[in-house]
Amino acid sequence: MKLTKAQYDEIAQFLGHVQPTRQSLRKLKEKFPSQSQSTLLSIFSQEYQKQIKRTHAKHHTAEAIETYYQRYLNGVMKNAAAPVLLELANEVDFAPSLMARIVLERFLQEKEQAIPSKTLINSMLRDPSQIPDGVLANQVYQCTVNDCCYGPLVDCIKHAIGHEHEVLLREMLLEKNLSFIAEDQLRAKGYDKTPDFILEVPVAVEGHIIHWIESKASFGDESSHQAYLQDQFWSYWNRTLDCMI
Repeated sequence: MKLTKAQYDEIAQFLGHVQPTRQSLRKLKEKFPSQSQSTLLSIFSQEYQKQIKRTHAKHHTAEAIETYYQRYLNGVMKNAAAPVLLELANEVDFAPSLMARIVLERFLQEKEQAIPSKTLINSMLRDPSQIPDGVLANQVYQCTVNDCCYGPLVDCIKHAIGHEHEVLLREMLLEKNLSFIAEDQLRAKGYDKTPDFILEVPVAVEGHIIHWIESKASFGDESSHQAYLQDQFWSYWNRTLDCMI
């Protein structure tokens, strides 16, 4: 079903008063039973990411980093099996995977006496068994599997969903016997920024002549539309006119 601006605002306002946990997702579904779970999850993720961007800087000051690291050390000293990092992230209202990154980077700095590369950090977050400390490896794992909006697990899920939607769109175009050029074909011809599909023969949809189609497996709020327009869509439109997102 279609979601009105008023309904979206009501959902966004509700999300402003809950923590980004699976329990909050269940509350969201109970509060708005007429909306699909995928729609609510996408809005939930986007609203939380906006919040994290607003507060990101305060969690990365030298003082904050040292405070989190010392609290982690004290916590695991008392009980190494307790979800110290996860509970700390929830307490300060920060994404668990991002808290794990902060503490992991601080740990490696102390161990190696050098700033670790982003490549190394990302590799350890994807595979915590690489972390040279079993307790920290377990803490990082707990954070990544319990994070609804950030981290390597969420990134994999988003990538899979995005690919699935592109496949479904391709199948729909084929079913309608529409001739198109796909993104991989366009890139092979040297295009840098390309939509998912350019229609070789434009079609009319609700009074508009559609030249290209882009699939986005996320909720299209005002801020995401503006970002996509700036980063992608205007360059497509300048080349191939009207479109469908």
